[in-house]
Amino acid sequence: MFISASRAELRRRLPQLMLGLVVVGFGFAFMVESNLGLGPWEVLHQGISNRIGIPIGTVGIFVGLLVLAAWIPLHQRLGIGTVLNVVTIGIVIDLTMLVIPDLDSLLIRWPALLGGLLLVGIGGGLYIGAGLGPGPRDGLMTGMAGRGWFSIRTARTLLEITALTAGWLLGGTVGVGTVLFAGGIGPLVQFFLGKLTLLPAATTVR
Repeated sequence: MFISASRAELRRRLPQLMLGLVVVGFGFAFMVESNLGLGPWEVLHQGISNRIGIPIGTVGIFVGLLVLAAWIPLHQRLGIGTVLNVVTIGIVIDLTMLVIPDLDSLLIRWPALLGGLLLVGIGGGLYIGAGLGPGPRDGLMTGMAGRGWFSIRTARTLLEITALTAGWLLGGTVGVGTVLFAGGIGPLVQFFLGKLTLLPAATTVR
């Protein structure tokens, strides 16, 4: 059920994993505060947050746990990175939003949006590159593909359209940031993943 890693590899990879998750949380918080549009899942989290009055990061934690529950019939394997992903990003979003002042001017909101998107890309490269388990939504996508229900591309599209539509109906912010996220996050993560992926530790031959 769990992806295993040696203690030495865990010690080597865990700091990068945690740094990546914190950076992603910062990025999402800045995108939320820009009020110019969010990625599909954050639109869903914001829509639920607006309806029930719970902070958006906390909503993201609960949604992540529900997504993990959907892994069970798909026989997906958890990694420590998967569990930490669910909890850490949401906590960082909520704490960051407590200290960021309201952004009123577009001269500030645009840099917040673009900087937030860049941070999510960097953080994604860091935590995925640590190799300690996929995020809950990524695992759901690959699990659906692994069962032969859809291709990975189709599964990702269906999940994100569903999250985006539900979030929009609940009052989440859809805007130019949503378009930029859809078109930019894949290339950004791919670029930084190529720079930040941790290879297996070299074995010394005596």
